[in-house]
Amino acid sequence: MANSTTSSLLELTSTTLPSAAKPQLLFSWYDYALFSTMLAISGLIGIYFGCFGKKQDTTKEYLMGGKTMKVIPIAISLVASHTSGITLLALPADVYVFGAAYWLGTISMAILAVITVYVYLPVFFNLHLTSTYEYLGRRFDDKTRKCASFLFALALFVYLPIVIYIPALAFSAATGIDVHVITPIVCSVCIFYTTLGGLKALVWSDTLQFSITVGAMTTIFILGVNATGGFVKVWDKSVNSTRLDIFEFDADLTKRESFWAIVVGLTVHWVAHTSINQGCTQKFLSVATLRESKLSVIYYCFGMIVMKSLSVLSGLVMYARYSDCDPFTTKQVSRNDQLLPYYVMDVAGHIPGLSGLFIAGIFSAALSTLSANLNCLAGTIYEDFLKSRLERKGAHKNAGYILKTIVVITGVVSTAMVYVVENLGGLLAISIGLGSVAHGPLLGMFTLGLLSPRANSKGAFYGALTSMLCMGTVIIGANYYKSQKLLKYPTKPVAIDGCDFLVHPNVTSAFNATAAAAGKGSDISPIFRLSFYWYTMFGAIIGITVGLAISYMTERNDPPVPMELLSPVIHTFLPEENKKAKANNYYGVNEALEKVTSGKGRESFAMEERDKEERLRRASRVSEVFDD
Repeated sequence: MANSTTSSLLELTSTTLPSAAKPQLLFSWYDYALFSTMLAISGLIGIYFGCFGKKQDTTKEYLMGGKTMKVIPIAISLVASHTSGITLLALPADVYVFGAAYWLGTISMAILAVITVYVYLPVFFNLHLTSTYEYLGRRFDDKTRKCASFLFALALFVYLPIVIYIPALAFSAATGIDVHVITPIVCSVCIFYTTLGGLKALVWSDTLQFSITVGAMTTIFILGVNATGGFVKVWDKSVNSTRLDIFEFDADLTKRESFWAIVVGLTVHWVAHTSINQGCTQKFLSVATLRESKLSVIYYCFGMIVMKSLSVLSGLVMYARYSDCDPFTTKQVSRNDQLLPYYVMDVAGHIPGLSGLFIAGIFSAALSTLSANLNCLAGTIYEDFLKSRLERKGAHKNAGYILKTIVVITGVVSTAMVYVVENLGGLLAISIGLGSVAHGPLLGMFTLGLLSPRANSKGAFYGALTSMLCMGTVIIGANYYKSQKLLKYPTKPVAIDGCDFLVHPNVTSAFNATAAAAGKGSDISPIFRLSFYWYTMFGAIIGITVGLAISYMTERNDPPVPMELLSPVIHTFLPEENKKAKANNYYGVNEALEKVTSGKGRESFAMEERDKEERLRRASRVSEVFDD
């Protein structure tokens, strides 16, 4: 959104401006040393867990860390992998342009923790899942599961190149090294330690990288506050510019940001990104007990509140710094993702090594996101598309090597896609839209399965399909109107009166014209003006509504759904038939057939099933004790 607004601003201010003293950032040997050290340590972590630690030849070891991971490293890894370079660069710039309404997301994070801990997590943990989409196979059918896995994989293949490309631009600007050179080198290190070390290397390298990111962002924030004249001055300027007018209870769904859009719409969006997302649940389930899993959710949400708040405050500090001389209007920067690096050059360029620490922090965040998604993407592809075929051929004993091969292939493809990203300027908007198209239907499928005993596989599948078609139409239409500059959002006021260099007089009038034009598009259908914060929620509502209707119409004496496959929040309301039903499909069909025909016999197979059920009952009792 911000990109379209600022680009139109720059078009209107296309009059040639006199050159101004723009701070330059060139890496010194201190900077290169810090950046190289970060990459080297990450690689050594992968070598340690891959070669000297416990061997990770099974999917449980490679993807779940053997379920022996600790709560704090898992929580830090989750925060690190969700604090990408996109967040660190785009969020402060968004606050600068549109205001700090996103700060209400701290409320959303608190609600997210409650929903995840009580609705989704207990079911996933007690079923001992490797992939969250495995749940859809057990609750509905294999077709529904593969549909969900395909959507997840497609969204990641579009998202990951952008994660890589944006920090690569910042590094290229700081060093003069071509993006085509630095991207393969850095991504190769990430692919190396993710491939070799699995989840354990991912978690511990994320911990290292997150420490660098937090250190860099905190230092830059403090320097910015001091350079601006203190936090009180930052706050006063933010209030006077209406950037802190965040409690707007307008029920208009077309308003870009409002209290309801953030607290309700963003909460649902984050539920889809966290509660059912393979990248998150894979880590939530890698600890030993349900209590530890719940703690990891709570610590993760608290860490995200801190990081989001730091990014929002950085945006306010940037505005206070440039409140009298807007860098966009004066063409000091031309893209939103350049604003934060420009600010760093301004306030910290004189301190040796700090600029390198900042760029290392941005890249560290990108590597954390890349490594986390490569790991969970490998798990999804293996579990949902390859496992059954490999088991029939007897190749499942080499699961660890197969997973590592998948990581290498997907990593190379994602890195190669960077060369496509740079030639498709609208890919960022397309990827956001595609993500919303996938997340709404996915959330609808999982919510139907967990909260509705009457939902069946036909309802879940066709509900998701309808949701994808509806939201795809809305998002494509909205992006079309934005590309034609027919739909714009109002921005917060800026000024250029305090610039210490000569500014062309036409700039002021051009900026005023842009501000007046912002927000136009009222003649466009409201469905295409819907705020992007509502996309996931409306997609989920469509999927659930259509799914329930089809389920009721196609219900033909379906067997009762076992209580283990339904969320604990509805257990009290379940009929007796659901409570007595047993989930006898803890093994997939192919896996069960192989066990019967592999010489174990029915008696051995039945004994193994009874043992598994007993372990689940014990885990459930332990969980209830901890909850009490």
